[in-house]
Amino acid sequence: MEEKQLNEKESLELITQMIRNTQQRIERGNGIPFLIWGYTTVLVSLLVWFTLKSTQNYYWNLLWFLIPVIGFTAMTISMKKEKKGVTTYIDKVIMYVWIVIGIAAFIPAPAATIMEGFPILFIVTLLISIGTAITGLVIRFVPLIVAGFIGMFLSIFCLILGNTLDSVLVFAALFLIVQVIPGHILNWKGRNHV
Repeated sequence: MEEKQLNEKESLELITQMIRNTQQRIERGNGIPFLIWGYTTVLVSLLVWFTLKSTQNYYWNLLWFLIPVIGFTAMTISMKKEKKGVTTYIDKVIMYVWIVIGIAAFIPAPAATIMEGFPILFIVTLLISIGTAITGLVIRFVPLIVAGFIGMFLSIFCLILGNTLDSVLVFAALFLIVQVIPGHILNWKGRNHV
């Protein structure tokens, strides 16, 4: 079987169609990953804030490790329920971006447990915001782009506040902006355009 060579116009049309297909697939209930990680992070952040404020016992910071435990478990369940379809190159790019961002966000966690003053909330917020913006740019979805850039700019407040209880609340609020709100917009758009 001979491969057909595409001209410039056909190549651009193919790329545009791949982006459109990926965006539609992401919109159809696939704000779910944003909602899983966003709500998990917000709820764990509030739990950490409450326990630290109530007890002043900093061992409660170990609760942060609930985020990957709950997030990965919920994602595994969600992915098993999801219908399998054709995986495009754009789908793979987005998956690889989030694998890299996820690993990069998890790596500083041990450092934060042993180094006083380590700005982990700033680093994690910045990385997740970058991932959100890249996803939005790849699929050309403005709410993700805007949320990602807002998160990048506002992450500086986690750095300014340092390791205070206020920074935990800012962290939770930023995850509402960067993950939860765009996740709901994706799901809403998917329901209204299917």
